[in-house]
Amino acid sequence: MATDDQTLEEVDVHIQENLEDDIIKEALKSGMDLRQYSRQVEKELKEVENASIQDYIQESQNIASLHNQIAACDGILERMEQMLRTFQEDLGSISHEILTLQEQSVSMNIRLKNRQAIRGELSQFVDDMVVPDVLINHILETPVVEKDFLEQIYVLDHKISFVKEQAFKEVHSCQDVRDILDKLKFKALSKIREYLLQRIYSFRKPMTNYQVTQDTMLKFKFFYQFLMTHEREVAREIRDEYVDTMSKIYFSYFKSYTTRLMKLQFEETADKDDLMGVEDTARKSIFSTKPSLKNKATIFTLGDRGNVLTTDLESPILVPHTAQKNETKYTFESLFRSQQYALVDNACREYLFLTEFFMVSGTGAQDLFHAVIGKTLTMFMKHVDVYIQDCYDSIAVFLCIHIIHRFQLLMHKRAVPALDKYWEALLQLFWPRFEYILQLNIQSVRDCDPQKFGSFDLRPHYITRRYAEFSAALVGINENFPSEQVTRLLAALQGEVENFILRMAAEFPGRKEQLVFLINNYDMMLSVLLERTREDSKESESFKELLNARTHEYVEEILSPHFGGLISFVKMCENYLERGQSEHLKKEEKKVPQLVRSFNSGWKGSLDDINKDIMKSFTNFKNGTNILQVALTQLIQYYHRFHKVLSQNPFKNLPIRSELINIHHLMVEVKKYKANF
Repeated sequence: MATDDQTLEEVDVHIQENLEDDIIKEALKSGMDLRQYSRQVEKELKEVENASIQDYIQESQNIASLHNQIAACDGILERMEQMLRTFQEDLGSISHEILTLQEQSVSMNIRLKNRQAIRGELSQFVDDMVVPDVLINHILETPVVEKDFLEQIYVLDHKISFVKEQAFKEVHSCQDVRDILDKLKFKALSKIREYLLQRIYSFRKPMTNYQVTQDTMLKFKFFYQFLMTHEREVAREIRDEYVDTMSKIYFSYFKSYTTRLMKLQFEETADKDDLMGVEDTARKSIFSTKPSLKNKATIFTLGDRGNVLTTDLESPILVPHTAQKNETKYTFESLFRSQQYALVDNACREYLFLTEFFMVSGTGAQDLFHAVIGKTLTMFMKHVDVYIQDCYDSIAVFLCIHIIHRFQLLMHKRAVPALDKYWEALLQLFWPRFEYILQLNIQSVRDCDPQKFGSFDLRPHYITRRYAEFSAALVGINENFPSEQVTRLLAALQGEVENFILRMAAEFPGRKEQLVFLINNYDMMLSVLLERTREDSKESESFKELLNARTHEYVEEILSPHFGGLISFVKMCENYLERGQSEHLKKEEKKVPQLVRSFNSGWKGSLDDINKDIMKSFTNFKNGTNILQVALTQLIQYYHRFHKVLSQNPFKNLPIRSELINIHHLMVEVKKYKANF
């Protein structure tokens, strides 16, 4: 039932679709009978069908031909399909074969690599294991100094090491070559030992330049490495023989050189009487015709001696026989510098040779170095110890201390620390002696009695001159390697010298003479210090303060005889004004006319007298001119203050004020004196 309903619905839909056709709509609109219209349509369709049949009949031959062509195409396409199927099957087979070939190629490649690796290792193994004739011939017949022998020693060393390594792996082929390698090794060891011993024995020949031999040995340093690797007893024998030989050579050379070198020292040296506070006497020559160190100027003055720390520090060492021919004499520090510089050069060269040839470093290198040169260092220490026991030349000792500092720094720049302990030991000898000599000088100044000098002179005392030169020398040397110990000793010495100057000044009857003496001594010491040291040194600053204080005191003293009344009046009145006691000024009013007239009548003559007095009193012309300028400046200030005081009540109404000399006029006259300097 449901199916019938569905069919009816489909018919209705079909009818509805036909009714919507344009032709049917047109027929219905015109009122045409549909049955008639249907018959007409069928008729037309019949006519069309007949026409189509006629066309088909007319084209039957072509249609048949087309049918045959289509059939032929179907056959061709069927055969092509068969061919393509066959080709597809062939491609599948080829792809499978390609995969098989790829797998075979990978497998063959792996086998090839394995065979090549095995071949390379086996070839290398055979090369390392085989002992060629060229190796045997060179080891047995070629002299050790030839390049071929050295090259084959490297080869032999490698083969021995290789065979030893393979023997641990229980490789049976090692038995085939071990015997011949052992024989070649013993032959090589024998030839190397003989050669190295000959080289070492050649050091012992007189006039031999052992540095050339050392350079030759360094070219064959692998020989010693070969000995160390394969026969340590022989290597130890070579090293011990070298140490014994070079130790004796260095000791002999430096002992002879030191003995001949010390003959070049000045025949006269400082003794215990050559101290700063010891009085000059006629028994000691200040200027001798022969080369001599025995004079105060040399003992307490640096002069050219400081060159051993600068231009001469790395100069060539002194040649004794040349200096003896020229009859040249030297100070101890110059001889010490030459001796130690020779040691530095030889020590640096020896240390670098030992580390490179004997393959040592660190503590081992230090021990080997001291085994070679230890006797020489001990000899030097004894020589210095003996010398300084009777040395009283503190500048020489101090210069030696700073020579040591510079040579120690020089060796560090060369990366050779081998002599550090030696330098420290030397310093432990020099420092106590230096301090002892300075203490003797300090004590000599402390014990110095001014009464023993007899007549007194306003000029700088020779003891203060000695101190100035000596202090400037030590301060200048001490600047590069400052030492608190030196600073402390110089401070103590300076204190004693200052006390000595005050004791000497106290011997003069007048304060003016005392001040002149103090100023001359302070100025001389300051001038020397400024010339030789930095301007801001501690010693310079101290004497600047002392000089300024005494200078101002002296200015007051020299102005007082000429302008003392005016100065006292100014100070007293200013004191009253500061305290607000202006009523007391009335009592001083009667002094003003006398002060003004006295100044007016004598100020020019007083300036001349002051100028002559200052120029006569001070040994340093420059210092004298400075003091004169200070005095004149101070006078102008006092006169200006005098004008200011007189401008106050009750002085400002005094008629005498009209007689006051104009300050500008006074300054013009003062400038005339300044222009002369």
